[in-house]
Amino acid sequence: MIINVNVFFQIIIYMLAIVLLVVLIALGLKLFHTLTKVDRVIDDITVKSSKLDNLFNVIDTTADAVNSVSNSIASWITNLVNRLLNK
Repeated sequence: MIINVNVFFQIIIYMLAIVLLVVLIALGLKLFHTLTKVDRVIDDITVKSSKLDNLFNVIDTTADAVNSVSNSIASWITNLVNRLLNK
C-alpha cells in the first residue's frame, strides 16, 4: 500500500488544524471565564468606591474650609504688617 505524499500532507494538515481548533476553543472558554471574574471584581470595586465618595466629599469640603480660614488669617496678618510698616 503506497500513500501519495500529497494525501499524506493533507491528512497531517487536517489533523493539525483540528488540534489547533480544539486548543483555540479551550483558550476561548478560559478567556471567557477569566473575563467573567474580572467583571465581578470591577463591579465590586465600583460599589466600594461609590461608598467612599461621600467620605471624599467631606474631606474636600473640610479642606476648602481650612483653606478659607488660613487665607483669612494670612490676609489679616498681611494687613496688620502693612499698617505697622506704613506708620
